[in-house]
This record gives sequence, structure tokens and C-alpha cells, in this order.
Amino acid sequence: MKNKSTLTISLLAIVLGILVGVLIMIATGQNPIALFNALLRGATGIDLMRGTGVNLRYLGEFIVQSMPLILTGLSVAFAYRTGLFNIGAEGQFMVGGCAAISVAILFPMPPVIHMIVAVLAGALAGALWGFLPGFLKSKFNLHEVVICIMMNYIGMYANNYIIVHLPGSTTTITANAPQTASLSSEFLRSITNHSRLNWGIIFLIIAVLAYWFIIEKTSFGYSLRATGFNKDGAQYAGMKVNRNIVYSMMIAGALAGLAGAISVLGTFNYGRVLSAFESYGFDGIAVALTGACNVIGIVLSGLLFGLLKVAQPLLQIVGTPKEIGEIISASIVLFVAMQYGIRIVLNHFKTRKKENRTIDTDQTVSKEGVKS
Repeated sequence: MKNKSTLTISLLAIVLGILVGVLIMIATGQNPIALFNALLRGATGIDLMRGTGVNLRYLGEFIVQSMPLILTGLSVAFAYRTGLFNIGAEGQFMVGGCAAISVAILFPMPPVIHMIVAVLAGALAGALWGFLPGFLKSKFNLHEVVICIMMNYIGMYANNYIIVHLPGSTTTITANAPQTASLSSEFLRSITNHSRLNWGIIFLIIAVLAYWFIIEKTSFGYSLRATGFNKDGAQYAGMKVNRNIVYSMMIAGALAGLAGAISVLGTFNYGRVLSAFESYGFDGIAVALTGACNVIGIVLSGLLFGLLKVAQPLLQIVGTPKEIGEIISASIVLFVAMQYGIRIVLNHFKTRKKENRTIDTDQTVSKEGVKS
């Protein structure tokens, strides 16, 4: 019942967020149809306004934009389901990408094996980056949010330092990843009109299934959730609470590190020096909350936020400010954050509806009594 209520609130938040964007477009003299056309074009490649046919490049880019958002959403949600708040997905994302490109460049290996090892190196780096906040939380009860915020900055500057010292690097980017380690796929590019769609989608599917299986179908996942739900109760039941806290943050970090590895080896095919956060980790918080930390909800939420990112340049092409997409994303997060207020409003209407039914029933009974 609670999951149904949360899903209702998430759907309502999405509708209200889009409505806010439409109202702003109308108020500023923009055509709201351009927004819906951009969303349709980003999701399917169909442009109804111009009638230029189907361009599957937009579909490919839509999936590419959504992949890291889904993974960082899974990262935040995994920690949240176990009673922790992983605000460090941004740093885990960056060190994951850095580790993946470092392994790709420094350690030559046969094809396929090289790719798998490089991706796993990214996931492992993310897990190690999540270990420290988990360890400090379990050992000294230091709040993971504070530690994660500091780790984000350390991750960004560590990434920048390592990137420029890799062989073949410039002051801004590394050499391209070797073909043996690259996730790029000529087949996927060809069927999506030369988009950046890559084999990272396979690792994404595996991560989604792993999240669902661990959280919902294993005793290990049950113990993690029990620790988050009631730490003292879990400890009384004999569960290793401190160990579970560390494991939760490490698994969450691995998911974010995997997102970084996929982005570097698949989307860009090289490492980059970053002057600021790219917000993949922070967007993952929005994805997790909008998806109610449910695996299906996170996938759909990640696709939605990815679609809004793809729609931004399409809006700009027709003269509509691309910031409309960002306003809609922010509005959705705002309405999700107001879920308790929305729940009060929904419960009020349900109560009123129930009272009206009761009054109608009483009046009907009274009328039948008078007739008899």
C-alpha cells in the first residue's frame, strides 16, 4: 500500500513538474508544443513539427544519457534502502572513470578481457571510495554525508592529477582508450545512425538485475535492509551491523564507479580533466527519490531525466531556452521532496470522498426508512 502511494506521488510530481515547464513557456511567449515534440523526438527520433522522418540517433543518445543516471540512481537508492545517504556518488563516479581509463591505457590485454577488467576496475575503485565513509560511519559514527562531500572533492582533484600523468595525455584529456578496452560498438552505432550507444548497456542490465536480486531475493539483502530499518533491532537479532554499513556503502560506490567506467570507456572513449562536478552523482539522488528507490521506478526515472537532458539541445534548435528542461527536472525533484505535503492533500481528498459516500449512504437509508 505504501509503495502504491509513493508511486502515485512520483507520477504526480512528474506531471506537476512538466506542467510548471509548460506554464513558464506560455508565460514567456514560447510554444509548449515544442517541448512535447522535443521529448518525443528524443525518445523515438520522430519530429512531428518538421516531418523529417525517424532519426534513431536521438534514440541512441537518449539511452546513452540515461545509463549513468540509472546507475548513480541505483547507487543512491541502495544506500538509502539500507539506512544510509550516499551523497558521494559524484566522487565515486569520477574515480571509477579514472581507474577504468588508467587500466585501459597502462595494462594491455587481449580483447574482451581488457574491456571487462577495465570496467571492473572502475567498479572496484568506486567501491573503495565508498569504503571510507562506510568504515568511518560504522567505527566512529561519523555522518556519511559529511565524509562523502569531502570525498567528492578529493575524487575530482585525484582524477585530474592522475589523468594528466597518463602516457599520451594532454593538459585536458587522455589518449583514446585502446580498442581492446573500449566499449564502443560499430554495430550499435550503425543501427542508431552513428550515435554513441555502446556495450555499456550490457553492464547496465547486469547491474539492474544484481540490485534487484541482492535487495529483494537474498538473506544478505534482507540483513542490509534490516540494519537500515532498525539498527538496534538488527544488532539484537545477531546481525553484524557495522559490517553491513561498510558493505552497503561499498556496493553503492561500486554502482557509481561502474557508471563512471561506462561513461569514460563508452560515451567519451577517453579520460577528461574536470574543472567542476558534472552532477551525475547528484542527479542520481533525484533519480532515486523520483523512482522511490524501487528498481523499476529507478530505471523509468533515469530514462525520464535522460530524456530531459536530450531534449535540451532540441529545444534550443527551435529557439526555446534549453533551461526549460532543467526547470522541469528541478520541479520534479521539488515536488518529490514535498511528498509528505502531497500525501496530506491526497489523504484529505480521500477522507472527504469517504465522508461524502457515508453521508449519501445514510441519506439513502433514511429515505428508505421513511418510505417503509
